[in-house]
Amino acid sequence: MDTNPSDRFLKTALIVGGGRGIGLGFVRQLLARGEIGRVYATYRQVESATELLEIADPKLDCVQMDITDEAQIAAVIARIQTQTAALHYVINSAGVLHEGELQPEKSLRHINSDRLLRYFQVNSIGALLLFKQVQPLIKHPDRSILATISAKVGSIGDNQAGGWYGYRASKAALNMFVRTTAIEYQRTCPQAILVALHPGTTDTQLSQPFQRNVPPEKLFSVDRTVSQLLTVIDGLAASDSGEFFSWDGTRLPW
Repeated sequence: MDTNPSDRFLKTALIVGGGRGIGLGFVRQLLARGEIGRVYATYRQVESATELLEIADPKLDCVQMDITDEAQIAAVIARIQTQTAALHYVINSAGVLHEGELQPEKSLRHINSDRLLRYFQVNSIGALLLFKQVQPLIKHPDRSILATISAKVGSIGDNQAGGWYGYRASKAALNMFVRTTAIEYQRTCPQAILVALHPGTTDTQLSQPFQRNVPPEKLFSVDRTVSQLLTVIDGLAASDSGEFFSWDGTRLPW
């Protein structure tokens, strides 16, 4: 375990899904923060993580991981535990909206059970497995943040348009997992603040097929999105744990 006295007061971060998009943006911006001594970043495929793997920063530790595989998550946590006893930021940006034949459903006739399961495996269950495995690293007396990227379309109360069954439902399930885990964390990891975050429409590969009708002022760059979300994260209080926030800090309905 790392016991270098100069690192004693530095914070550590784990970014899941750091290979590209919003996750990569979090990696870059946290590395630039002086109080951050170590950033662990996971990626699923080497081919899609070239920008991450090209970052030459001694504070960065990259590791391949599939969030749908609990054994891989456990192995990453075990690796981190050999170097530190505490994580202060855990940010999960892994998610899927479209992937080959997996596309948002426009109506019930497009429903396919295997594709629905894929949405839930990546967008919901994977996050819950992460919450389960990361507990030993957030059972410390300092403030820690666990933030997972959700989506406003996962709000049941806000759903006025319909469609996108699998994505909407998997994000709604993610929100429930956040809320339920936050309640348990109050007992097991009392200094941890767990939240779901809506990033807004961000110019990433995930949103590219759906940007046509997005007004330019509502399509955010990755840098802007991450800056906005970090502002929300920095302002969180213990009473905010288990809540669902938009990029501007407003609370979203479940």
